[in-house]
Amino acid sequence: MFEGIAAPDLILITDIHGDHYNLETLKAIDLSHAKLIVPQAVADKLPDDLKTKAMVVNNGQSISQLDIGILGIPMYNLPESADAKHTKGRGNGYVLTIGNKKIYISGDTAGVPEMKSLKDIDVAFVCMNLPYTMDINEASEAVLAFQPKIVYPYHYRGQGGLADTEAFKKLVNAKNPKIDVRLRNWYAQ
Repeated sequence: MFEGIAAPDLILITDIHGDHYNLETLKAIDLSHAKLIVPQAVADKLPDDLKTKAMVVNNGQSISQLDIGILGIPMYNLPESADAKHTKGRGNGYVLTIGNKKIYISGDTAGVPEMKSLKDIDVAFVCMNLPYTMDINEASEAVLAFQPKIVYPYHYRGQGGLADTEAFKKLVNAKNPKIDVRLRNWYAQ
């Protein structure tokens, strides 16, 4: 499955769920030169041979690897509860700073205050897959709050199928046409 793809230098894992942390996938790729950036909850699940490659970054912590600044951003469900699918502090979204560009990867989250207060994001990857994260309305409100220059809706397959990314784009651009909403097919048909 990964034949012909160059070996990674850096892998960011956002959460413990199988669509974010998948040991079979990690074992299927060449990790000989890779660093894994993970929250503590993922580090606790890694086998010993991968723990040596892991660097723990928790919410609010930052590190630099390969000249990339990496900041852990809280990702969690609202309202907060002990039985939420994503509890605050367990997983990370990430803001990557590469040169003078900032890239935000949401992980699995609601439109939390930490996301809405982001500043100067050049490119954002924002999830919207019910019932695990946000619907398109909440996602558009969050994007309008932090106003990235470019946003890609991703991770948009939920229990009810695919989220309506075209409708998300219309919601965002009706209130801020300067945000470049880029739609891609992230799921093989």
